[in-house]
Amino acid sequence: MDIVVRKMTVEDWDAVAEIYKQGVDTNMATFQSDIPTYEDWNKSHLEELRYVACINQQVVGWIELSPISSRCVYSGVCEVSVYVHNDFAGNGIASKLYNIMIEASEKAGIWTLQVGIMEDNVASVQLHKKVGFREVGYRERIGKDRFGNWRNTILMERRSKVIE
Repeated sequence: MDIVVRKMTVEDWDAVAEIYKQGVDTNMATFQSDIPTYEDWNKSHLEELRYVACINQQVVGWIELSPISSRCVYSGVCEVSVYVHNDFAGNGIASKLYNIMIEASEKAGIWTLQVGIMEDNVASVQLHKKVGFREVGYRERIGKDRFGNWRNTILMERRSKVIE
């Protein structure tokens, strides 16, 4: 399986939104219940740090960064979102996306990547450990899922090994 990773473009949005909806439907990937418009999504995500993974030119996964704060002292800290199409899970796509993102984010001066993962999303926790994240905290009843149930999250972060 030849996986090609490239920069995300606006033309990828329909496929990205479809994969995002699959994540919403699992009730384990996000607290979101609705898929935003591209315009709304675009406002809160770094345009220069968005990638898609493609197989035979079909978008099968994506990764992006969002700044955690507008304060300049946190300019090197971003939250990561990574999603893979259900039909392609378990094929190393997320790891490949992360390898590209880690290098690109460090070149852009990002020193910390962080994620909040629903505590029962074991596969995501394992993925993040595999690519160098560590558990740094736990948030109890931090948000309600789309069914109105309180959920806990595990906080994980990856500190750059090249930015001091």
